[in-house]
Amino acid sequence: MRPVTEWLGTHLFRVDARFAAGNSGDTLFYWVQTFWILCLSAIVAAIWTLVDRRDRSTLPTWFRTFIRFALAAQMFYFGLAKILPTQFLPPALTTLVQPIGAMPLATLLWVFMGSSTPYQLFTGFAEIAAGVLLISPRTAPLGALIALADMIQVFALNVAYDIGLKQLSFHFIVMALLVLAPDLRRFVAAVVRTDERWHPRQIALGVYLLATFTLLQIPRWSAPDGPAHPRSPLYGIWEIDELRVDAQVRPAALNDYDRRWRRAIFDYPDRMAFQRTDDSLARYGASIDASHRTVTLSKGNSRTWRADFSFEQPSRDELILDGMMDGHAIRMHLSHIGLDTFPLLNSGFRWVRPPD
Repeated sequence: MRPVTEWLGTHLFRVDARFAAGNSGDTLFYWVQTFWILCLSAIVAAIWTLVDRRDRSTLPTWFRTFIRFALAAQMFYFGLAKILPTQFLPPALTTLVQPIGAMPLATLLWVFMGSSTPYQLFTGFAEIAAGVLLISPRTAPLGALIALADMIQVFALNVAYDIGLKQLSFHFIVMALLVLAPDLRRFVAAVVRTDERWHPRQIALGVYLLATFTLLQIPRWSAPDGPAHPRSPLYGIWEIDELRVDAQVRPAALNDYDRRWRRAIFDYPDRMAFQRTDDSLARYGASIDASHRTVTLSKGNSRTWRADFSFEQPSRDELILDGMMDGHAIRMHLSHIGLDTFPLLNSGFRWVRPPD
């Protein structure tokens, strides 16, 4: 099928749909391939329906049986890959020393899953349970229901973390729905009480509870520690290009430990942090007066300790801090690090994902 797919990509869609090896099942090659197989299947089904007028009452049963075992096979495949586990490997040693901000979303998900064996086992056994139940026609509806829940979660993760298996997991959702379809009416009847009347007081209580907890959460959005918290006047991650301690310029690693700084980080308006050369953080309270261009640092466990700095910003991406700390005269020149340099913040959603 590869030559057909590549030819259609070039001549019909005017895109480069050549096959490329990799972990992504959402490349242009696979989208073009799925499209022409779907079109061909619809044409063949239409011709078959017109030409073959014989009784085909058993065909839906055989079709669902095929789908049922195909879905069970995939549940066994992915479930056992989590139970053993071979799909999500434990973090490699190189991963342990890699900053989270340097990870694309897909890598973050793989590390998250590989770091938790119990969670892998839980999801793996859920997929195995779906596969086992799909084998027997008597338990197939329950198996399809579990597979549907499994695959909706997998599809959501693939979409949210830009994993190149969106198309594949969506196929499994459709397959589970096809297996479940003949029993869908009975399932709805079993879980939805159609003989019960609506109770206005209970509905009103439900609306009240929903409104109450909504009103509780809204203020937390812009609270000092919320997602939309106020920003520091010096907001950003600043690389320390030059650090002078008592008028001496040295590499940060040669300073005493409390001044082995490589970055200054201003996020919240009342705190900041220096990142040392060993990636540890020295955290301080911060009071920033933008009008007088001063920064006063404090330590949470001390009422008397303070450090005073003045600051200048020759340009938007430059910062100069000059002041006293622990009896040392400190002057540092810093440059702003753009957030667009961090893969974690720049792994956007893509329906078409190139191979890794």
